[in-house]
Amino acid sequence: MSKAVGRRSGFNGPMSDHGEQRRWDDPEHARDYLEHRQEVPHRAEGEAVLVDALGAVDRVLDLGAGDGRLLGLVLDANPGAGGVALDHNPAMLEAADARFAALPEVAVIDHDLDDELPGGLGAFDAVVSALALHHFTEERRRALFAEVLAMLRPGGVFADLDLVRSASEALHDRFIDRVPWDRDPASAWDRHPSLEQRMAWLVDAGFVNVDGLWKWRELALVAGERPPA
Repeated sequence: MSKAVGRRSGFNGPMSDHGEQRRWDDPEHARDYLEHRQEVPHRAEGEAVLVDALGAVDRVLDLGAGDGRLLGLVLDANPGAGGVALDHNPAMLEAADARFAALPEVAVIDHDLDDELPGGLGAFDAVVSALALHHFTEERRRALFAEVLAMLRPGGVFADLDLVRSASEALHDRFIDRVPWDRDPASAWDRHPSLEQRMAWLVDAGFVNVDGLWKWRELALVAGERPPA
């Protein structure tokens, strides 16, 4: 059976503002996100590129896994593989438990990503994440990338499908017009890092072969590898 460890209320770390944090503390907000996420244009394209970039893997860690959608796509492409789904929202954990209930090789674990990644999980061929890590500060994300590097096997891949800054406020407006969430007038349009900044953070953490593999407006896939032994 899949397993959840130490369930607590809340979600995975500090959001871009206190209002967003309060929304993600609410399981109903998480359920609403799951209902409407398919309305994000081209998301499936980015996910397909992510899965392809990993190649053949046996063990995968999904950060901010939600209901396990991304991990499920990776496992579907790698029959017999297993992994770990980390999240901290009760509704997401419940949905992931249901998705992976029949897969003993998958563990669903409650973990607040604002804390250091848990020990004892073992090594992974790949670490993945989708639309989760932008909720964290730059300081936490940089520390998290170093923790991810340490959990990868030599040559292992980290692939992160997440938000980047538009080149202008006008382009940001065009992005918001196409996605199923509202622009928060209290939030600056340029609060996300640029694609180049996201890549630089991985290089600084020690990753090699860092590249931007796919992008549609503010949704971008960045990947890097742990150096070979």
